[in-house]
Amino acid sequence: MSLFEVVILEVPSKKDKEKGDTERLAFGPKFIIAGDSQSAAIRAILENPAEAAEVDKDKMQILVRPF
Repeated sequence: MSLFEVVILEVPSKKDKEKGDTERLAFGPKFIIAGDSQSAAIRAILENPAEAAEVDKDKMQILVRPF
């Protein structure tokens, strides 16, 4: 098991960018212990469903950084 830092961003669509919208931090940064970076991303979503539900899944970007 390793330690990871995870954030979830909501990235605007091309149409939204034209309106002036920018990326929004929807979750994190949060530290998660997991076997790999993919497991850390999945745990972030499953353990924090309220934050993940606020983000349009088509605009969701999950960033994971190992320590």
